[in-house]
This record gives sequence, C-alpha cells and structure tokens, in this order.
Amino acid sequence: MPETTARTAAALRAASSTRDARAVWRALGEHGLLTGAEDLGGLLAALDGHCPAGVVLSVCVQVAAAVPVLREHVGTDPDGPAAKAYEDVVRGNSTLAFAATDGVGAGSDLMGMATTARLDDDSVVLDGAKRWITNACTAGHALVLARYRPQRHFTSFLWVLVPTDAPGVRAVAAGGPLLAGAGLGDLHLDGVRLDRGHLVGRPGRGLVTFARHAATERLAGGLWAAAMCRRVLADTHRRLTTRPLGDATAWDNPAIRERYARCLVEAWRIDAACAAYRASDRPMTTGMLLKVSVADSLDAVLTECARLVGADAFAAGGLAQLRAEAGMFATAGGATGAMLAGIADHVPDLLGGSAR
Repeated sequence: MPETTARTAAALRAASSTRDARAVWRALGEHGLLTGAEDLGGLLAALDGHCPAGVVLSVCVQVAAAVPVLREHVGTDPDGPAAKAYEDVVRGNSTLAFAATDGVGAGSDLMGMATTARLDDDSVVLDGAKRWITNACTAGHALVLARYRPQRHFTSFLWVLVPTDAPGVRAVAAGGPLLAGAGLGDLHLDGVRLDRGHLVGRPGRGLVTFARHAATERLAGGLWAAAMCRRVLADTHRRLTTRPLGDATAWDNPAIRERYARCLVEAWRIDAACAAYRASDRPMTTGMLLKVSVADSLDAVLTECARLVGADAFAAGGLAQLRAEAGMFATAGGATGAMLAGIADHVPDLLGGSAR
C-alpha cells in the first residue's frame, strides 16, 4: 500500500466519523496530510475506500484547488487573513469552499460572471451569488471569484477570502439526497464589506489563478475516478465469481466476461488520461480532455457494473446511487459541453499532435 494511502487510512480510523466531512478534515489535518505535499492519488484512493462520495468531494476540491490558492498567497502576505485561514485549514480546524461558479445564468461561463467586487482604498464590497458550491454550508471561509471590472476580459477578475459568518453572507443548502456530506449549497453575497487584506492575489490575476488550479482539480477528479473504478470493479468481480449461474458461476459466462472486460478498458482509459495530463506541457487543453474522458469512462464503468450485479445495485448505498452521484464528474468544475467547446478551439494543435 502506498505511504500516503496508508497514512490516510490511519487518519480515517482515528476520525470520529468517516461520514462527517468536518471530522474527516480534522483527522487529515491532525495527521499532517493537508500541507500540500501529499500524493493526491493515494489520498483520494484511501478516502474513496472509507468515505461516502459526498465526503470525498468535500476534501477533493479543497486539497486540489482551494488550499493551493491560499498557500500561494501566504508567501506574499504572511501576516494577512489568508495566512491565518491557511493555518487553520491545514491543521484541520476549519474547512474551505472554492466559490467560483456563479449563480443562475452564468454557470461554467466565467466571463459572464455577475458576482461583483467594488474596490476602494480600504475595502472590497461583494455582491452576487455562487451556485452549487462544495462546502458552502460547512466552510469557515470561502474563496470567492468575482468581477471587479465590467469588461469581458480575463484580467477583470479577482479572489476574495470571505469569512462565511461575515455580515451579508448567507448559505442555502442545495438539498437532495445525493452527495451527503459535501455541504453543497448556494452562497449569497449582499453588500459584504471586508478590508482589502482579504484580497487573495493581485486584482486582475483571478482568472489566471483559477485556470491553473482548476486544471489540477481535474487531475484530482481523474485520480479519484480511477480509484473508484478499481474499487467497484474489484467488488463486481467478487460478486460475479461467487454468484451461481447454472452449473458454474456468473464469471464463467463468456458474455459476462466480455462485458466486464470492456469496463477494464474504460478504467485503463482513465489511467491513461491521467498519465497524459501529467506528461503534458499544455495543462489547459489536456485538462479539458481529461475531464470529458474521465466523466464518460466512469459513467460507462458504473453503468455496466450496476447491470452486472443486478438488483443489488439498488440496495441502500449501492451502485445505482453511486452512479447518480458520479454524474457530477460531468458537471462540477466545468460542464462537459463547456469543455467540448474549449477543446474544439484547439483543433489545429490537437490534430497536429502538439498537445501531449
């Protein structure tokens, strides 16, 4: 077992509950797994094996995107609010939300963002709404991406670290039975006034920072999907080899073996996509390719495995529920349609073989 997977498993055994995202985060922090040096694949594999999907999602987004954004800024402002928040977060004392996606009407179109930040000499004032944000209902702070200039240009955005108990901040749970533990909700910002020390990075660099860390978040999603596939495929294989079918077992049926083998091919594609991303010098393009391919392959594996295990897929917490929850791989962090539109913009590079 890889070192990070073993350390994470030990941390989870010490957690008061593996179904409570804050308890899991606290245990990871106490075991020194949130400083940024951890192996994302090992961390997510252990989480996937012990925690519900909603809890894994709450950690995945933080370690892949939100915490790195804060860590970058701490080096330039070691005494500011971000530095204190960062220490609380990596020690497991507080959780964080990565609030980029805007309210109704914008979604994955960040250029169309309506959440605004008004700057003066001493303060920043936020107005708007962030929709379907992981940890919105549980985080102590939210990293909010906002527009501070009206121009539809990548330099028109900035990050603000927003205490979720600040006046004018309201979190509304997204509701629904899926992804329990993710703290999903909408953040409403109504005249939220903070001193300029809460700016994270320079104004104008918000979208650049987002793009860089969103690409890492997509890799994290791929690594989590790979771990999920391995777990589900191992469990499905065990069920097939022990389920009687005629004078043999279900696994002895050639048609069933072929269907299962196709799932192995899809799982291999996820691993290959992650490897291609890591080897690429074009993280933006390969990040989009990774996200689309992971969502498609994961859905194919979970759909087929659910069919192979039959009625057991509909038991509480079974594969039917997991497949529905895994649908967020095609939406969270950029909808598949938006990713495909971005991929189409790079046709010359991709057909020319320069995207690796």
